[in-house]
Amino acid sequence: MNEYDIIMRPIITEKSNLLKDGSNQYVFQVRQGANKIEIRKAVEKLFKVKVVSVQVLNFEGKKKRLGRFEGKKSDWKKAVVKLIPKDKISIFEGA
Repeated sequence: MNEYDIIMRPIITEKSNLLKDGSNQYVFQVRQGANKIEIRKAVEKLFKVKVVSVQVLNFEGKKKRLGRFEGKKSDWKKAVVKLIPKDKISIFEGA
């Protein structure tokens, strides 16, 4: 498994922008089966930065209805990655 399979996309919201500006933390949606060590290595290799810590949150997909049919959105995982103070990730800077 390579780094592109682990890091799915950056999450750019108002809260993630506050984390980026205040404490140099970046938020990503990651693969459901990824652990903290794999996430740390993937971020360090993809963006060439030094990671201090990784926090992981699991989200359960919501149930949705369309008429009489019921379905469920997929479960997903979010990772909050803290970098050393001198490092930045450039994809977040334009957002």
